[in-house]
Amino acid sequence: MNQTLLPIRIVFILLSAAAGWLVCYASPDLDAFRARGVFIGLSLGLLVVLTDVLLKGFSLRALSAVTFGLAVGSLIAFFISTSPLFEKADEQNKFLARLALFLVITYLATVIALRGKDEFNLVIPYVRFVPHEVDVPLVVVDTSVLIDGRIARVCEAGFLAAALVIPRFVLTELRAVADSPDPHKQARGRRGLEVLNELRRIKNLDIRITESEVAKREDVDAKLVFLAQSMKAKLLTTDYNLAKMAEFHGVPWLNLNALAKSLRPELMLGERLEVDLVKPGKEDTQAVGYLEDGSMVVVNAARAHVGRRVQAEIVSVLPTAGGKMIFAKFLADVE
Repeated sequence: MNQTLLPIRIVFILLSAAAGWLVCYASPDLDAFRARGVFIGLSLGLLVVLTDVLLKGFSLRALSAVTFGLAVGSLIAFFISTSPLFEKADEQNKFLARLALFLVITYLATVIALRGKDEFNLVIPYVRFVPHEVDVPLVVVDTSVLIDGRIARVCEAGFLAAALVIPRFVLTELRAVADSPDPHKQARGRRGLEVLNELRRIKNLDIRITESEVAKREDVDAKLVFLAQSMKAKLLTTDYNLAKMAEFHGVPWLNLNALAKSLRPELMLGERLEVDLVKPGKEDTQAVGYLEDGSMVVVNAARAHVGRRVQAEIVSVLPTAGGKMIFAKFLADVE
């Protein structure tokens, strides 16, 4: 139990018991039932506190949805009960019909409002982001992006001028991956949590957590697309299938893999570059190094220089599925 709420709940229960005693004390007819009054007051206080505990996790969004559902249901029931349908009914039947209408319609409206808490944001948009400007571009973040890790460096460089929207169910999924018994999944989940902390430490980065949940794991992708669509936001993901689903629904999406591919430098024949040689090549005279974007560089006549940074001249470029393979000839060691 929350340590802050515990004393408040205890005081409330004691005050309820005292109120039961005071009611009996103030009424001469009930003066002999003070003990029973204390018991009734204590029981009512415990019942209220128990209701409070059962409502744990009932968010302000859900409360707003319930209020909206009750108001709409009551309004519909009122219009139907005052319609000409009840003009010729006797008073008793009219009362029972109106009561039934009120109970049924308000119940249905409340349930529909609770099931569509996210659609509720479209009806009353200020519930979604009260303390923020509404004209800020939004980007909904997928779990795969946090696990990937590159988003932190992109945001730190200032290339993503938008507010990051992270749904609550994405955080829940990330925590579940971090708690997985599989060591590989666990490592990926923990890296995602570390990336999330790095994002929080970046100054002037707008991060917004939306209180949105999903009942089933397979509904996560559909809910991400729906949130991006309802918020008029872009979807940031490295998941190809999710990106295609977003494209089908007309949601613009951003892919870090496509960004990394577009940032690879265009190399030309005869251009000189510097590369750190890390291992021998397949041929006797070759050595292999890598550029910052991961492109492999095979340098001829450089096996004796493995472990050093050298200058080489590009003689050919071979496109591959994993990037570019660059062949170069050795020029000189870099001091």
